[in-house]
Amino acid sequence: MQSLQFRQFLKGAALAARPQSLRQHHVSVQRPQLAKAASQASQISLAEPTAYNKLKEVYDYLQSLPPSDRQEASNEILSTLNSLKEDGTLKKFGKRLEDGLERRNVFIGELKRVGVKVPDSIGKLSVRNDAAFLITVVGSTSVVAVAGQFLPGDWGFFVPYLTGAISIAVLVIGSTAPGFLQFFIDKFAQIFPDYRERVLRHEAAHMLAGYLMGVPVTGYSLDIGKAHTDFAEAKLQRSLIEKRLDETEVDQLALVAMAGASSEAMKYDEVLGQNADMSDLQRIMLRSANKMDNARQQNMTRWAVYECCRLLADYSAEYEALQAAMKSRGSIAECIRAIELASSS
Repeated sequence: MQSLQFRQFLKGAALAARPQSLRQHHVSVQRPQLAKAASQASQISLAEPTAYNKLKEVYDYLQSLPPSDRQEASNEILSTLNSLKEDGTLKKFGKRLEDGLERRNVFIGELKRVGVKVPDSIGKLSVRNDAAFLITVVGSTSVVAVAGQFLPGDWGFFVPYLTGAISIAVLVIGSTAPGFLQFFIDKFAQIFPDYRERVLRHEAAHMLAGYLMGVPVTGYSLDIGKAHTDFAEAKLQRSLIEKRLDETEVDQLALVAMAGASSEAMKYDEVLGQNADMSDLQRIMLRSANKMDNARQQNMTRWAVYECCRLLADYSAEYEALQAAMKSRGSIAECIRAIELASSS
């Protein structure tokens, strides 16, 4: 019953969406500066009854459904986005697919030419946040333990032992079940001044790549550790484990998976957010119908990063406008509109 109601709702939304809305509310984002993009993004309003209003209603309805119904609903979201693309409203949805993708051998030196600051950092798991967390915990508890010896009475006995036990417990958990510490490590990472910018660039790159590759984006988060949209399953409209992927699907999903890490690599020497991206890419390659040996997997990683860097450069205005919309916690419809109204030179 909910599925039928949802289809009827989407049908009405698609019929009400007209391409004229883009001509009436054109916003140009030509400079790469995020400050200017933020100013322009603030002018993007969904107050008028346009296709984007209807798109926002569709996404709001999706979020109101129980989690068990959202997988089926994502198929309807994809149909709606394709419908809006066909009538000219969403000109950039799936645009990168139209440009064509051709996998080839990519050498490490080529990554430097497309903007990667330190090509060797790709594929190397970052331990900066983990190391900083452990050093802080061990260092602070050691100081407290030493100082505790000077406390009067039994406190001088118990405090050093208790604080020392904290360090030992953290080290034991970190070496045997590091996943239990990830929440605290992610929270601790926020003390770094580049934390928010890294997360924003990373998640915006995933969303932009997904949108340009025709993936129905259903949500986003700017908080590390929170659940993010599973682009692979949204693209396939089924669980990744249920299907072997052909070469085209592998190429498309590889770009979406590595977009976040690529955006960091273009800005920073160390890529902190690539751990999850590399894990997603590995899952995709393992589901390939054509088995990949180690050499092919390494080349696939380099090629995906290479193409992602080109994508972010080709759609730089869209990328900056999307970051501005996401920074202001805009809805998915507002993010989509920011992409559509931006114009790369």
